[in-house]
Amino acid sequence: MWIPSKLSCPTFSLSAIERPRIAHLLAATERQKLVLLRAPAGYGKTTVATQWLQEKPNLGWYNIDSNDNDPARFCCYFIAALNNATGQACQEALKLAQQQPFSSMMSVLTEALKQISNSNKQSYLVLDDYHHIEDDGIHQAIHYFLKHQPSHLTLVITSRSVLPLGIANLRVRGLITEIDQGLLAFDADEAATFFQQRIEQPLDNDEIERLYQYVEGWPSALELIAWQTRYQALAGNDFNQPTQPLNQAHLWDYLIEEVFTALDNDTQEFLLQCSVLERFNHTIAGVVTQRNDAQSKIESLQRYGLFIFPIPGVYNWFRFHSLFAEFLSHERDARLPHQHTELHQLAANAWLQQSNTHQALWHAKHARDEALTAHILCQHGWALFNSGDSASLQAALSTLSDETIFQQPTLCLLHAWLAQSQHRHQDVDKILWQSENANVALTNSEQGEFNALKAQVAISKNQPLQALEFAELALSQVDGMAYHSRIVATSVIGEVNHVLGHLDRALPLMQQTEKLARQYQVHQHALWAILQQSEILTAKGYLQAAFDVQESGFKLIDDQQLNHLPLHEFLLRIRAQLFFSWNRLDDAEACANQALKLLNLQSEPLQLHSYALLARIALCRGEVDRTAKYIAEVECLLAQSSYHIDWCAHAYLAQLLYWQAKQNNSAIQLWLEGASQPEQACNHFSQMQWRNICRAQLYLGQYQQATQTLQRLQDDATSHQLIADTSRNAIMQSVMAIQTQTSPIAQQTLKTALMLTNQTAILGDYLYNIDELAPILQSAEFQSELDELTRFRANQLLKSITTTHRTRSAHFDENFIKQLVHHPQIPELVRNSPLTQREWQVLGLIYSGLSNEQIAHELDVAGTTIKTHIRNLYQKLNIANRKQAVSTAEKLVKLMGH
Repeated sequence: MWIPSKLSCPTFSLSAIERPRIAHLLAATERQKLVLLRAPAGYGKTTVATQWLQEKPNLGWYNIDSNDNDPARFCCYFIAALNNATGQACQEALKLAQQQPFSSMMSVLTEALKQISNSNKQSYLVLDDYHHIEDDGIHQAIHYFLKHQPSHLTLVITSRSVLPLGIANLRVRGLITEIDQGLLAFDADEAATFFQQRIEQPLDNDEIERLYQYVEGWPSALELIAWQTRYQALAGNDFNQPTQPLNQAHLWDYLIEEVFTALDNDTQEFLLQCSVLERFNHTIAGVVTQRNDAQSKIESLQRYGLFIFPIPGVYNWFRFHSLFAEFLSHERDARLPHQHTELHQLAANAWLQQSNTHQALWHAKHARDEALTAHILCQHGWALFNSGDSASLQAALSTLSDETIFQQPTLCLLHAWLAQSQHRHQDVDKILWQSENANVALTNSEQGEFNALKAQVAISKNQPLQALEFAELALSQVDGMAYHSRIVATSVIGEVNHVLGHLDRALPLMQQTEKLARQYQVHQHALWAILQQSEILTAKGYLQAAFDVQESGFKLIDDQQLNHLPLHEFLLRIRAQLFFSWNRLDDAEACANQALKLLNLQSEPLQLHSYALLARIALCRGEVDRTAKYIAEVECLLAQSSYHIDWCAHAYLAQLLYWQAKQNNSAIQLWLEGASQPEQACNHFSQMQWRNICRAQLYLGQYQQATQTLQRLQDDATSHQLIADTSRNAIMQSVMAIQTQTSPIAQQTLKTALMLTNQTAILGDYLYNIDELAPILQSAEFQSELDELTRFRANQLLKSITTTHRTRSAHFDENFIKQLVHHPQIPELVRNSPLTQREWQVLGLIYSGLSNEQIAHELDVAGTTIKTHIRNLYQKLNIANRKQAVSTAEKLVKLMGH
């Protein structure tokens, strides 16, 4: 007795989604012997076949289930379906199949092949869900049928598992079309179309993309989501919530019914145990499951189509589909709760055997095994730290109790070094204090490692002599295995010499540090040593050599993927400073902005340097409004954190220059009264701070004090061979001579400064006072006294700077406007048609020679807004064009005595 539904093409309540990729592939299957659709459950194999074949006139369909493993039963239905496909051409074969006792499938199929060979009509026979067939006799019979079937018949098979039909020959001959889960999974466009058809209230594109990524294009999961969305819409709920895109209970039910219960207990347990792994090969799976046949089990999982995917580009590594992995994890917690800790412990050890510390720590965390985490960190923590992976190290340490950390010197050192690398200096002090009070006996080498750390802490606190003491003690204590501490101690001694102004000693020590760090692949310290070399070479006036050293730093970052380290920002910052020194303002600005972009993912206090430099660049361009924004950031950061004098000196310089531009004498006076005064000026940052003091004294007219300050600066710079600072100090001497109206001295000191620029190529520092220096630079008498190279430097400055463009707009600040509108000689038109503050700013920028586009950039507004301001001020001042605007502004400036 036939069951009609087993020979009927399925129908669906919802219309199928158009699949153009698959339709295009299937359109070329004419005269193919076999079309195979193979994928796990729920990938729409039957739907695709139905959609493709629904208009075909000669179609036979056989819906296979687990009861069809009997050869006689299978043969009857197979011939009946074939009969439907060929216009009832197999009547005799069908009678033979129904005879009792059943003869054999081979004889029945042979008869069927004879009967259908006379037809030339293209026919299609579908064997749906062939994965239910396990009988070898049936497989052999279908292989025989495929081998001899006529060209006008195409066999279409859908299956979850690999077909044991010997179809390699068909592949070689190009007689098979195979569609796997990669093609059957929806792509992003198909998923969007699917939701548009299934849901009345459409989801936004971001939500669709999120759902698509979540289910990896699995059609049945998308169908469940659509069903859930419609259900929630009927209940009046809003589905557009990213937290829970799918009711997993429905998915779990589906997978249990369609997939899991069909597996034997042994395979179920293997799957559940492997599900603790995000990815695996047979070695790791064997350790976790404690089986010797893991390779064969994985191969059988692939054959069964159990949502197991090879990882692209990695031989013999696999992962589960993300939703199937969630399902297995859920089932593992329900069925094997007693194995949770053990499985993660086994996984951690398996990954350690593969030298994968990250995965080992992840499993140790999930095993809640503090001792295992501590063991992994003691063995591999330094490798994490040296590679710059502070996030993983911090996450692992956070799972440990203070008792565990402070009872093991290695963990304590890792904890402290991590804090030190993140500039959490107060935390470092606390950690060292706790370690000293833990009463743990240390070996001599371990004590040396702590002393190396203390040396680094001391130099960070600007305590060079104490740092030197700790570093030298550490070198005498650590053994050959403690290479990290040996590198640190050598680096600190080099840095101490740098701070004390002994540059000729510091440079080779930093070169030695870099060599050691590269030898032991401690990339962070290699990069640190490169940065120190760059600063030393810059201080010695060798800016091109510093640039070349920086290039090796960028290469190290790229080669070792250190882009995420705070030291990357340090390198970008000193590259920006070097570009500024060379008067390459655009390049300097780009580097500073890149550093800020990097710091958006890190600590805000580290942004101080870049904002200070951006403020100086803006001032040198005459962009006072933009400078104000950067200065606001600088002042906010200074108020929030305490900084090393190096950082402060850069920030103070930006503030002082801005206050000068705004003629804010009171702010400069207040700063000067509270300014820190380093005991010596033997390094670049103490030189900068004393130059800041000298700049403030000069601006306030304290010429005697400024002279003393500058003399001290030059004496210390000369004594310690700080060539770059000697050059900058010579520029200050020129400015002082101009302000004290000692013209011969001004010319001589400016000539000296330019001659030093021949060696250093420092031009950027002239920009701060270019208005005062320009008349001397332009004078024929001064130019005649210069040699050819020095004259070239002078002309470089004159060509690169347009004085009027830099300073004119500064006149039209709030204070200037307030004085102007109350001036007794102000024209009545200006008095009676007052401009807004923004319109005055625009007039000042027009006076500066800026275009509309440049003004919009300066004020950070749209170009259309600038046009409106210009139209308004033209109307109020009764002027017709830009030329008249410049003339009007010039008259107002002269009126005020500027």
